[in-house]
Amino acid sequence: VQLQASGGGLVQPGGSLRLSCTSSEFTLDRYEIGWFRQAPGKEREAVACISGSTGDGSAYYYADTVEGRFTISRDNLKNMIYLQMNSLKPEDTAVYYCVTDGGRNCPVIERYIERWGQGTLVTVSS
Repeated sequence: VQLQASGGGLVQPGGSLRLSCTSSEFTLDRYEIGWFRQAPGKEREAVACISGSTGDGSAYYYADTVEGRFTISRDNLKNMIYLQMNSLKPEDTAVYYCVTDGGRNCPVIERYIERWGQGTLVTVSS
């Protein structure tokens, strides 16, 4: 399942962005969806995940630095997953990817991800 992430851009420190994730091929409600990010020169890291509606449906946050600032949610009617990012910091600058391993419950297991897609670039800078 390949997903399309969008909504990135340039934002000042302290600002907000909402990233969106969808698929033109698949209905996403049954799948767990995760957001990962990769900053320049750094390893990719998991940010957040939301389980599918046939799983436990819960949201999880994996990066300590985003808890309390980022919120993952889904709108099944629109076939969309969102990552609301508030109080953005320069260290949040990265390419953000939404992915699934085809399972129902978080976490997304990276070795089972078939396609990563292009991601969406978030730049936090004054």
